[in-house]
Amino acid sequence: MDADSPREPGLDELIRRIEEIVRRLDSDSLGLDDALALFEEGVGHLAGAREILERTELRIAELIGPEGEAVQELGQPAGVDPDDRDDD
Repeated sequence: MDADSPREPGLDELIRRIEEIVRRLDSDSLGLDDALALFEEGVGHLAGAREILERTELRIAELIGPEGEAVQELGQPAGVDPDDRDDD
């Protein structure tokens, strides 16, 4: 990612924004158009949070493997077999 591209929000940031949207939607001070716009934004943030969680779940499955034992050392890039690396 280069310096000019926008940074994607992290899970914590998405959750904070969703909570803020829910608080605003719970208030009686919003008009229909504003409430709909906030709702649409919240749905988008939920989809982003779900995507982050799914990627995290897949990464954990890669690290643990089907037998429930660590198949990869922490800090190793995915797909690198720790037994195949060159330790000088």
